[in-house]
Amino acid sequence: MNTFSEFNQKLSSNLSRILEAEDNLFIVDVDGDKLWETYLEGFLPQHNQIFRERREHDCSCCRSFLRQFGAVVAIVGNEITSIWNFETGSPKYQPAVDALNALVISRPIVDVYVTKETIHGTHHSNELLEDGNVRQWDHFHVKLPSKCVTRSGKSEESIMAEYRESKNVLKRALDEIRSDAVDTVLELISEASLYRGDEWAHSVGELRKMQAEYLAVPFDLRSNYCWTKSMQIGPALSRIRNHSIGVLLQDISEGKDVLDAVKRYEFIVAPSNYKRPKEIFTESMVKKAQEQIQELGLTESLPRRFAKLTDVKVNNVLFADRDAVKVMELGGVFAQLISEASQKPKNFDRAPVISITEFLSNVLPTASNIAVLLENKHASRLVSLIAPVNADAPSMFKWDNGFSWAYAGNLTDSAMKNRVASKGGKIDAPLRFSIQWNDENIHNQSDYDAHCQEPNRNLIYYGAMHGVTGSLDVDIIHPIRNEAAVENIAITQPANGTYFFLVHDYAARNGNSGFRAEIEFDGQIHEYSYPQRLQQGEKVRVADVKYKDGEFVLHNHLESSTSTRQVWGLSTQQFHRVSLITYSPNY
Repeated sequence: MNTFSEFNQKLSSNLSRILEAEDNLFIVDVDGDKLWETYLEGFLPQHNQIFRERREHDCSCCRSFLRQFGAVVAIVGNEITSIWNFETGSPKYQPAVDALNALVISRPIVDVYVTKETIHGTHHSNELLEDGNVRQWDHFHVKLPSKCVTRSGKSEESIMAEYRESKNVLKRALDEIRSDAVDTVLELISEASLYRGDEWAHSVGELRKMQAEYLAVPFDLRSNYCWTKSMQIGPALSRIRNHSIGVLLQDISEGKDVLDAVKRYEFIVAPSNYKRPKEIFTESMVKKAQEQIQELGLTESLPRRFAKLTDVKVNNVLFADRDAVKVMELGGVFAQLISEASQKPKNFDRAPVISITEFLSNVLPTASNIAVLLENKHASRLVSLIAPVNADAPSMFKWDNGFSWAYAGNLTDSAMKNRVASKGGKIDAPLRFSIQWNDENIHNQSDYDAHCQEPNRNLIYYGAMHGVTGSLDVDIIHPIRNEAAVENIAITQPANGTYFFLVHDYAARNGNSGFRAEIEFDGQIHEYSYPQRLQQGEKVRVADVKYKDGEFVLHNHLESSTSTRQVWGLSTQQFHRVSLITYSPNY
């Protein structure tokens, strides 16, 4: 082979061979003029003699090609292979090709090669000679397959910048995020301890696989791995470090406490009224805690039980019912609270309000018996007094006794309320009206709307979501199968007058079910159920709430289910006799 055309054909064939296996081309960090100089200097003197004024291969068309395309490479098995890595079969061209190849593969990759042009270089050019004949000159010339040519409306530079950012962020993630941090987050997700964690399960799992692959790559080739991997997985996963889950992974990798890291993550992604469904701990955290407990000698302090009357020392008692005193004096086991006949609560409109200080000072010392009205709103505020099984075991607490306590109300006590909160609805307003339909296994695609007429007769609904005293902050138009649909109206600044709450069937679609509703004020939830299917345009009045000077009065149109219920063996909305009043363990 001695013609330039044959030489160029070898170059094109090598490029085609590379692109049969690889989808992307890259650019190494080498100056175009340096490429051109290396090319010319690579020829032996006898193969690049002066022709007229310049050397034979000193051609402006070929120089332009080398500047634009000479630094293009592919990554094969995490190693760089250049377009110049081929045998020419000619002693004339081989030294120049070898010089170019050696230069290119010695430089690092700096960008993905992006182009909107299929043809690169100039195939032929013609020169009119003095004798009238035309001479054809051959030049570097290649044609790219369509997979290497972008059709995007963005500029090549902006696309390259996006690819470059994805690669850099991925490399930082693989360099900075520890594998044990990834394992911790995967544990949190599997245990449903992370808000919307299931949405990240696949991405975090893929990151764990990439970490293993990355560590198996020789150190000097890891940047190449990140170039090819970022192109394969796309920007969403490449830039996981920049997402909310990446903040969590980074915080744990930097040694931040897992609880604090999760709180920061939840602050980013969760609505302000989100309440975590369970405490955060993983298997590895449990093992670490177990080791620390053993080191501190507190293993015997861990077994806990509900406290008994006989556990409470008399100097910590503020009040004791006569029957409770007998149990304490006799040393018997306190098995259950003393049963009392149910009493219908009286109207307390005229009852005076006193401070806790006045109650402790003036009421307790002279009281012979005390009764508590257990209201429905108290159900989530109950507390258990917890005592150690081994009374002689050392205390695990900062106070000088082994007692602790456990709250019953870590969660809102309404599933509908939780769903509203998960959609960003305000659930702590003075007055809340929520509706729910399309419950699990009851597919109902109808569009039900929550309506509220304010005291000034203004209507809050999908067409006017913001009223004078409140807003519709959750609106569902197309329910998703197997996912309950909710809407929510929060009255944040109630005004004197009557609020009218109703449900409107805006669009009757397939489904034979009705809806459920909740009205909440003063810490008490009133529940309603309307099982019949609504007709197109039908409106169902749920209830009216009259507000005056800080007090709410409810008038139902549907039957409310806020009747007495059992909580810890006690009936709500009734009085119950108090056995004991004592200091808090950490008093």
